[in-house]
Formats: sequence, structure tokens, C-alpha cells
Amino acid sequence: MDDFARTERNKVKRLPQRAQYDKETIYRIVDEAPISHVGFTQEDQPVVIPMLHARIGDTLYFHGAHASRLLKLIGAGHPMSVAFTLLDGLVLARSVFHHSVNYRSAVVFGTGQLVESDEEKLIALEALTEHIAPGRWADARQPNRKELDATFVIALRIESASAKIRTGPPADDEADYALPIWAGVVPLHLQASSPIDDPKLSSGIDVPSYISNYTNTGREPNP
Repeated sequence: MDDFARTERNKVKRLPQRAQYDKETIYRIVDEAPISHVGFTQEDQPVVIPMLHARIGDTLYFHGAHASRLLKLIGAGHPMSVAFTLLDGLVLARSVFHHSVNYRSAVVFGTGQLVESDEEKLIALEALTEHIAPGRWADARQPNRKELDATFVIALRIESASAKIRTGPPADDEADYALPIWAGVVPLHLQASSPIDDPKLSSGIDVPSYISNYTNTGREPNP
């Protein structure tokens, strides 16, 4: 994988030493993030909405109902930005000023396009399903004609992107290291709990292994 060119659109200006522009790093964050926040402008009004996403190569996919005005706007070719954030820890310094968080974040830029063909829609819907729970697409009933026609799918070709990452302990002022105040990091991570059966689940159906073993960390980037 190569790097995204650094431009005024994707260049990290605040704490640029935390920036990374290589696709491998950026796509790991995109693939691990369970949701994304899509930003665009509608009639001069900035709008940000949380959405499920999936990535195939250099393309992001989103889906929703045909009645969604927002998806129609995105699919009309308007510029978009999409943000992803993974919170890894609370960074507690000796001074309030230097409190922070450890995180991995990415922002990508591009324009949306409506997916017209059934073939690409099904590929996108499979990717979206697998992003939620790898192994689910082959196990669940797949979309019928009515459901496919009712579903809006948007493809976003990633034109530019950057990542910003913070790791490690707090960075206090030198004079504050002698203060009798605890400082350090409280690690955080998203963790799946035990599956809960649907009350209407038929008897004799066990939890599939891909659900009982589910984890949402360490997701490998898609090719």
C-alpha cells in the first residue's frame, strides 16, 4: 500500500508529529471502527451523521432506505468527509492542562456515487454485513428482490485521507513530575459480552461460533 499525498485538504496541522498518511495505517483504523461519522453540506448547513460503513479496496460503502434525503444528497456527487475514531485510553496527567486521551483516528475525503447494479449492491451489502459480524452473510437470509430495491447503497471513492494517533503516558511539565499526584493511563477498549438470544428464537438453535468468538479488535484491513 502507498501513501496519500499531503495536501491542504488532508494535512494535519495541529500536532503534525502524530499524523500518518500511509494507507495501511489509515485502513486499519477504518476497518476496526464499528461506525463512522459522515460530514457534508446541505443547503449551506453542515451536517454530520453516524453511519455503518464497510471498505473494499479504496472504496467505502454506506446503505440506507430510499426515503433517506441524506443518502440521496450524498449519492448526488457532493463532497464528503468521513471520520473514524478508536478510543484506546484516558491519559491522566499531574496537571489538568495536560490531560488527554490515547486514540487512533482517521479522516477520509471523496465524493459519493449511487450504486446502480444489483451485483455491486450485493457485494457492498455483504461487506457491510461482514463488517458488523464476520461470517454472518453466509449464515443469514440474504436480501430478496423487494429488500434490494428498497435499499440505497452509496459508494465513496477515497481520494484523500490522513490518520492521527496518540499513544503513551502523559506529558507533564518538568516541574510537575515531583507533585504527589497519581498520573498514568487508563486503557479502554470495545469488548463484546455474551450473546443474548432473541426471545422468539426457535428451540435447538445454538449460538454460531463466529458470534460466540466475536471480537471487534484487531480487524485486518481488507485487500
